[in-house]
Amino acid sequence: QVQLVESGGGSVQAGGSLRLSCAATGYTYRSPCMAWFRQAPGKEREGVATSCTMIGRTSYADSVKGRFTISRDYAKNTVYLQMDSLKPEDTAMYYCAAGPTFSMLKGAFGIWGQGTQVTVSS
Repeated sequence: QVQLVESGGGSVQAGGSLRLSCAATGYTYRSPCMAWFRQAPGKEREGVATSCTMIGRTSYADSVKGRFTISRDYAKNTVYLQMDSLKPEDTAMYYCAAGPTFSMLKGAFGIWGQGTQVTVSS
């Protein structure tokens, strides 16, 4: 059973940076793809970035391309989301997810963390 624990959220002014971390424990080899999603109040959960070990690929939502970077430390079983040039519209609860396929769709992921709040003020 894979468990995910996020950390690193907080409050920052527009233009600032944050780095989110997601530590995975358990049988992680069964869930080689990791992703970050976010959900703002009243909105659907949306994919932000995904990274898949098997095929060495990453993908980003258009809204964060060039500002966010997903990376993985396999020795620590941790995935990171470096967020730069943050905007007020990035404000949301951010979730880490693990699954078997390369995807930006929430339905492709069966394992989720508890979320970490990111608030960007103007």
